[in-house]
Amino acid sequence: MQKIRRHLSKDPVFKKLVDNIQLPTRKPSGDVYFDLVRSILGQQLSVKAAQTIFDRFLALFPDAYPQADLLLEKDIETLRSVGLSRSKAAYVQNVAAFFKEEHVQRAELDRLSNEEIIGYLTQIKGVGQWTVEMMLMSTLDRPDVLPLSDLGIRNGMIELYDVEESGKALYARLEAIAQPWRPYRSTACRYIWLWKDGGGI
Repeated sequence: MQKIRRHLSKDPVFKKLVDNIQLPTRKPSGDVYFDLVRSILGQQLSVKAAQTIFDRFLALFPDAYPQADLLLEKDIETLRSVGLSRSKAAYVQNVAAFFKEEHVQRAELDRLSNEEIIGYLTQIKGVGQWTVEMMLMSTLDRPDVLPLSDLGIRNGMIELYDVEESGKALYARLEAIAQPWRPYRSTACRYIWLWKDGGGI
């Protein structure tokens, strides 16, 4: 981690974050299927509400794990009874069907680039780029992800670097700003999220 901190500190603006924010230790689960389902259930909900619904959802399954076969056997009304919207119920079953049909294996995903994984998993209706980017960072622990689909990252970079561009020019500027952070852009984003949550500089 010291190596990463030194690298990011070469950016004088970013050095303020590195010097004043302590990143918590992380333990990636590595379970892409489970984390995609969880991410879908938690979208557009507070952390507390998402956890409550997820706990109720897991209680529908033996060992509190939504195996693809078992999830596909559940009817939509059963899934809605624990707090899922009709669309989320359909989306989590889409994930289950995809993983069952494709026999998705972690080892196979590890051979793919970030862009290839995004293209592969966003074939699933209900799984967007943001969801896969979060999974790349948290579940697969990919070190160099820049999720510009995330509003917090965009707004954080705009504020830190006084960015004035908009539209396509904005994204090009943010990509350029983050270029020196390579190959540790995932860690840089974690600093930005903590700073935006009140970590301070």
